[in-house]
Amino acid sequence: MPPHLSADRPAPPPPGHDSVDALISQTRRLRGEVDAVRREAPEDGTDPEGRWQRALCDLALHQLNDLDAHLAQLRDGPSPAPAGPPAGSLLSRVGSAEWNLLTDEASWSGELYQILGREPSSPALTLDELPSLVHDEDRSLLTAMVTDCLVDGKPIDGEFRIRRPGGEVRTVHMMGEPVLDADGSTASMWAVLRDVSELRRSQRTVRETGDAMQRHRARTEHRLAAELQEAVLPPRRGSLRLPRQDAGALDLAARHLPASANAPIGGHWYDAFDLPDGDTLLGAGELTGHGMTVASGMATLIGALRGMAMAGTAPGRLLGWLSQLLDASDQPALGSAVCCRYRAATRTLSWAQAGHPAPLLFRDGTGRVLAGPEGVLLGTRSQAAYGQAEETLREGDLLLLHTDGLVPRHTGTEAVQRLLALAPRLRADRTAQDCVRAVVEEFGESGREDDACVLVARVVS
Repeated sequence: MPPHLSADRPAPPPPGHDSVDALISQTRRLRGEVDAVRREAPEDGTDPEGRWQRALCDLALHQLNDLDAHLAQLRDGPSPAPAGPPAGSLLSRVGSAEWNLLTDEASWSGELYQILGREPSSPALTLDELPSLVHDEDRSLLTAMVTDCLVDGKPIDGEFRIRRPGGEVRTVHMMGEPVLDADGSTASMWAVLRDVSELRRSQRTVRETGDAMQRHRARTEHRLAAELQEAVLPPRRGSLRLPRQDAGALDLAARHLPASANAPIGGHWYDAFDLPDGDTLLGAGELTGHGMTVASGMATLIGALRGMAMAGTAPGRLLGWLSQLLDASDQPALGSAVCCRYRAATRTLSWAQAGHPAPLLFRDGTGRVLAGPEGVLLGTRSQAAYGQAEETLREGDLLLLHTDGLVPRHTGTEAVQRLLALAPRLRADRTAQDCVRAVVEEFGESGREDDACVLVARVVS
């Protein structure tokens, strides 16, 4: 095929033989290094990351093999038609063609005959005949590319599928330009066509293997985060009844309501335990984020909460220390929390909150929100100060702590009102566990977009 005429400038001189040989040497040396990396990847198929590494190396080797073959063509020149490399070789993956619009003649290289599966003795197809080889779904794409090239002078750069004799489908990448005559009119069109079927298969393998590895990592992280969350929180089911039977003792129950199976683990938590001085700590909160990082942060926060409570730190001061802890963390996060300290001897509840829903108090069949001091989210300011409120409870009172998301598709005031509407039912339930069960039955335990926690404390004496 004679060289085409450039539309706006003469073709540059071909590169020198020595420079092409140097590029070929560099390509082959790099190919050997990639192959060495490939051999180091595990071959047993049990490691997703190893499979992904091998797939990437296979893709790189495909591309380097093609580059080596293309450079060899550049050095040695195209094979004369119809003779050419054996079918299926690297050199047979690239062919060229020129279509003369004035004479309606077509000129193909020997490699193009092999790509398209045509007999070398058969005539080259014209532009009108070429779509007969193209997959039905891609014919309009080829027609649009050729029309844009011939009418508007736009370069061709696109892919389409062809059907070879016998039904085999291959993917071909075509690049071409119009060739102008002296008057600036389109006289012909030239194109280079490359069989990229193996390259696309390798890319698809890399993509699918990478996706599988990401899914494996996500499942592993989800499982580890769930196990860490379960290990840190008190029992998710059954009573949290504390052993003390003094006057003003509490009957406790709580439930963590996980999100749907495919949703990432959130940072919702609750806590309840006896303190050395006879008080009881009650708490609930949430850390922003999802996954293993937030589960680890939640474990750190609960550990700090318990340690400071055991040392006698009051709820307001305790939240201030937690805020500083989050602000100074290597992985800063924001959080909300409500912290309560209950003294059974006087039935006194001291509590503070940091950007979290206030506790709900149910008494004599009605419920209300406890009025308390304002408090910013944990981690927003290292020197944040948190006020503290007190409430005197009575025998039979029920205290409910919860996190956002307990009432699906409702937040803020509307969610609180729906919880308060449960007052008659909660009055009829005798134990804290019955009350938690009533809340779960009312608002559901499955199909949640995010997890949530509820903790109930009933004054039993």
